[in-house]
Amino acid sequence: MKIGLIAMSGVRVRTERLAKLGVTLPGFVNRGKVVASLPSLGLLTVAALTPKDCEVCYRELADLPKETDELERFDLVGISSFSAQIDEAYALADRYRALGIPVVLGGIHVTLMPEEAAQHADSIVVNGAEGAWPQLVEDFKKGQMKKKYIGLRSQVFDDKNYVMPRFDLLKGRPYNRLTVQTSRGCPLKCDFCAASLRITDSFQQKPVDKVVAEIKEAMKYTDNPFFELADDNTFINKKWSKEFLKAIIPLKISWFTETDISVADDDELLDLLAQSGCKQILIGFESPEQEGLEGMNENKWKYKRFESYLEAINKIQSKGISINGCFIVGLDSNTVKSFEKVRDFVNESKLIEVQITVQTAFPGTPLYTRLKKEGRLLTDRYWDRCTLFDVNYQPKNMSPQELEQGIEWLFTELYSDQAFLKRKRHYMEYIKSGTS
Repeated sequence: MKIGLIAMSGVRVRTERLAKLGVTLPGFVNRGKVVASLPSLGLLTVAALTPKDCEVCYRELADLPKETDELERFDLVGISSFSAQIDEAYALADRYRALGIPVVLGGIHVTLMPEEAAQHADSIVVNGAEGAWPQLVEDFKKGQMKKKYIGLRSQVFDDKNYVMPRFDLLKGRPYNRLTVQTSRGCPLKCDFCAASLRITDSFQQKPVDKVVAEIKEAMKYTDNPFFELADDNTFINKKWSKEFLKAIIPLKISWFTETDISVADDDELLDLLAQSGCKQILIGFESPEQEGLEGMNENKWKYKRFESYLEAINKIQSKGISINGCFIVGLDSNTVKSFEKVRDFVNESKLIEVQITVQTAFPGTPLYTRLKKEGRLLTDRYWDRCTLFDVNYQPKNMSPQELEQGIEWLFTELYSDQAFLKRKRHYMEYIKSGTS
């Protein structure tokens, strides 16, 4: 039995002007290339969950023949995609099914929109693949595959459910980063977030020994890998974090992850970060104005942390750990003057890297529910605009066109060679002086 697992990933921008800026401005292009080149850790996990008597083939969308050419034949096909490319996933699924090849669809979008996805699949998997995929394959062998399988939302890292991803399937592929997951979910529960908390009941932490074993295994299949932790918020549990960092120091790897500003509260943690080979952490600051953070979390966590932003940035970067600061434009508190405030905050804070995204109402998020109730979604179905860079709703204090023009202006201000080199010089001053 031959199973094809097909990954669909990458950054695409629908708005033509922004797409052109992405081609010409290195700051945006580099991040886009990094995202596009990440393997699908979810499908590597699915491969590991597949019974050993099955042959598994991992493919990227770019590997596949054009629509006019014949598709590679499999006994069963599994496809995973984010919202932005789900229509392409559906089209591919339809092509396989037209050939009589059964298709299974899974991933966050499928979990949140199961009835829609079921129209393009012989079966769907909601939540994680753990607890669902092995049974699906056995049922398929017997000709008894069901229309829907429900995976686990908890205990996914327990010994009885855990599997090591099939990193061997990446051998010979030119990825510039490899992904390893240390946790699922994030207790901050930001209203816009469409990350893994949507497929899990609570924050779940993988034991340190399992993470270390995965890193060592992944290192076998690529030269000098740079690791990206596929987490929503890596360092929530400070005790676990310190144990993890101490364990990977001997591995001498370079790596990147996402976390929150509370890492600046712990000097020991920061020192361990620097010693462990961490080159950069991504932190969601979201807004340079405190009012923009009100209501973003249930307990106003980010709102309460706003006053410590500049001090925390100084402290973290003085340790030689660069910050990729994330800001969302189009928040309900934003006006056309907010774009300049983002630029000014980036310059004042001396962040070396910055990521600007448009507030995006992903299906299944509290933000989506609220904007739909308020009648502010531009269309009922806009999945191809869930790119984080395209506008899919009516902003509160500006027009959609003003929001698009504002992010275009910010791209020009922040991603030009001149702007990046200026921030880089500031960062090097951090390294030399150890202070701001």
